[in-house]
Order: sequence, then C-alpha cells, then structure tokens
Amino acid sequence: MEKIIINGGLPLNGDVYIDGMKNAALPIIAATLLCGDTCIIDNVPAVSDIAMLLDIIAGMGAKVEYLDKCRISINTANVKPGCSPFDLVCKIRGSAYIIGAEIGRFGTAHVGYPGGCDFGVRPLDLHLMGFEALGARITVESGYINAVSPMGLHGNSIYFRIPSVGATVNCILASVFAEGVTTIEGAAQEPHIVDMANFLNACGADITGAGTSSIKVRGVKSLKGCHHTIIPDMIEAGTYMAAAAITGGCVRVHNVIPKHMESVCSVLQRMGVKLDIGADTITVHGDGKLIATDVVTQPYPGFPTDMHPQISALMCVADGVSRMSELVWDNRFRYINEFQKMGTIISVADRTASFTGSQKLSGAPVVSTDLRAGAAMIILALRAHGTSQISKISLIERGYDNIVGKLASLGADIKKVDE
Repeated sequence: MEKIIINGGLPLNGDVYIDGMKNAALPIIAATLLCGDTCIIDNVPAVSDIAMLLDIIAGMGAKVEYLDKCRISINTANVKPGCSPFDLVCKIRGSAYIIGAEIGRFGTAHVGYPGGCDFGVRPLDLHLMGFEALGARITVESGYINAVSPMGLHGNSIYFRIPSVGATVNCILASVFAEGVTTIEGAAQEPHIVDMANFLNACGADITGAGTSSIKVRGVKSLKGCHHTIIPDMIEAGTYMAAAAITGGCVRVHNVIPKHMESVCSVLQRMGVKLDIGADTITVHGDGKLIATDVVTQPYPGFPTDMHPQISALMCVADGVSRMSELVWDNRFRYINEFQKMGTIISVADRTASFTGSQKLSGAPVVSTDLRAGAAMIILALRAHGTSQISKISLIERGYDNIVGKLASLGADIKKVDE
C-alpha cells in the first residue's frame, strides 16, 4: 500500500499536459471486440482501470500489444464470448461495456456484474431494457448477466427516461450489427460517446446523431480495424485547473478541447478565477482568493458530477457560503467526513452540501473514498497549512496517471511513499 504526503501552502506554476480520456478509452476498448480485426489506439491513458479492461479482453482471447506507453494494438479476431474473468469484471464499472459488445458481435453474453466506485445504487436497468428492445432475452443469475437472442438482433426504438452514458454506449455497441435501424432517444450527449461513435464509424459502422439526445444506428454486416486517437480527458484537465485556482500562481493546461470545458470554466470564472482560453490550452491565473457560488451537477453539457468533489474543495475556502447540489449520484458526499478532518465547515441536507469558506485549514491524515474524491483531497491538501497524508490512493490511480509527478513539476511539495 502507498500513500501521498503533501506539505501545503505553495502556489502552482508552470505547464501540465493532459492525457487521453479514461471514460472514452474504456468504451472504445470494448468496441474493438466488435471488429474481429486489429485496431491501433493512440493517447490511451496509463491508468489502472484501462489496464484492467485490457486484461479482461485479453482473457477473452484478444491480442493486446503495447506499442509504447500510450499506444496500443488490439486484435480481437480470436475473442470468444462468455469468458471474461469474473474477478476483474467485478472491480470496474467499464466492464459493463463487455455485455453490449458480446451481444452485438455474438448474439449472446455471459458477463459478471460490473463494479466500480460506490456512489450508491447504480442499476443496469436501462442497459438491459435496451438489449431487450433489440431482441435479447436477459437473465441475472449467480452474479452474472446472461443474454441470448434466438431470433437475432433487430433495430428498434429505445427511449431513456434519464440520460445514461453507460446505457447509451451499451445500446450502440449492441445495435451496430442489428438488422435495420435503431433509434436511441433521450441519449446521453457526453464527448466520450461522440469519440466512441467516431471510432466505430471509422471501422465501418453507420452511427449518426452522437452528441445529441437522438442517435441512429443503421446495422451493418461487418467492421474492419482502424487507427484512432482518444480525445483529451476533460476531468483530468478540470482537476489541475481547480488545483491551480485554490493555490494561486499560473498554470497552463495543455491538450484540452475548450468546448468540453465550458461548464467547468463557467464555474471557475464565477468563483473569481481568471482564465485565458486558447485553441487547445487553458491558462489559470489564480491568487488563491475565491468567491462563493452555487453549483448543480447535471448530465453533459451541464456541470459534470465527476468534477463535483474537486470544485467542492474550492468551496471550502471561498469567501461566503457555497452550495453543491448532486443530482446524478445519490451517495457522492462520502468525502465530506474526510474534508472535515482538515477544518472545513460543511453541512449536508438531502442532496445539497453547504460550504462556509474558511482560511484556517490544516493538514490531516485522510482516506480516499473514491476516484474523484481522492483527487479533491489532494487539491484541499495543497491549500491546507501543514502536512496531509492521503491513503487508499489506488482509487486515485484508477483515473490519473502520475498525478504526483505532474503536481511536483508545478511546484507542489508532494511525494508518494510506502504506507
């Protein structure tokens, strides 16, 4: 076990480079299962969730080869359904995409129930409803999701009562080879759905409307391999922007798509942070002085739930009372007990947390409760006086490659040690 040690109070200055988006790489890796050919994927983030999904598809018969740290060759010609390793599938949420890919290519699936961060109830009901609309029969037994399509898969109309990234991805994967046209209404609009659709179209799929609430998938007979580059990670970018804002100094964030960052930029600007937005960079000019604001998490293009804890860290020191309302997940506030160890003033009622800004934060030993909460604890520790120790950092490394090295290069007093 390892932990992160931070001596807070230092401003961040310099340049930081953003990796590929984990949440785009996961569905694209699953989508390679449909191809039965070789795909070259660039800008793959070197994080543990990605490594685990690659191990899962390798266990199914895929040939996975690292061409360099962030460039991977995947050949899925010899993949077999129903053999994804259960002990790995149950550890990450992204393994859910194996279900849609197996149904789409083989018309059958046998996949363990996926895991991931605990944000409360995260049902697969919309996923399964979409599979059934396409002609699959679904059963859940002994921890496995089973699907068969005795009459084959056929295009149909699918309606989501709430936007779901996972269900949208899975229904696209399942319908690529379905006979006829599948229409997904109420679809999620996140950039990583667009990235997966672009990947599949480059392989020969016929998908239109990705990035809108109405997606059409016209079934095709086959796919071929392609060469694809993963889009930059907007959540990683937002995390470093928040760290720069809370500590002061000047940080230029490279390899971003500013359009994806609009809701995060809007919140930071409301909090008094000066931003210079370029073609593929955002420069954060911070003096450590922040203004209270209210934020509500929503599906894209609204403010992302995956930036909720990081912005909450800023609210802990902003002048006045800020409020964070979480409308996506019902158990995202578990980090608050850890924040309070540093002297923060927070109260929670229903799905809204109120933060009274305080400058008297002190370093403390804290435990990461999930991926983004762990990143937020790092942000808060960078501002707090004294030394903080953050444990259970394996959760953080699920989504951030070399976060310690990147922050150290910006001037943070931070290191990773054996616990």
